[in-house]
Amino acid sequence: MLLLQTSGANGGLMQLVFFIPMIFIFYFFMIRPQQKRQKEQKSFVENLQTGDYIVTLGGIHGKIISLDGLTALIEVDKGVKLKIDRSAISYEQTKVVQANKEAKETAKS
Repeated sequence: MLLLQTSGANGGLMQLVFFIPMIFIFYFFMIRPQQKRQKEQKSFVENLQTGDYIVTLGGIHGKIISLDGLTALIEVDKGVKLKIDRSAISYEQTKVVQANKEAKETAKS
């Protein structure tokens, strides 16, 4: 009878020993990287400038014409402009577009 009581307390302690490292692993491999990505996305959206080429979350490619508070006006094609929320901007493509233009110019030469 006495042995059953002490093994029950040790069993609870052993569960705790396995549970605490699982919490740390979950935090460092899932929660922390997600927070880092959110911080980088927020920084990216705040640092957008007029003239940047962007892609929206919906996959629309365009060039930023103007920025106003929480919205951005982008030009999708000549004469076609869309007003979108800044939070809908997925990533910047300015460097990619410029590299493609330079590659085309060197290919023509």
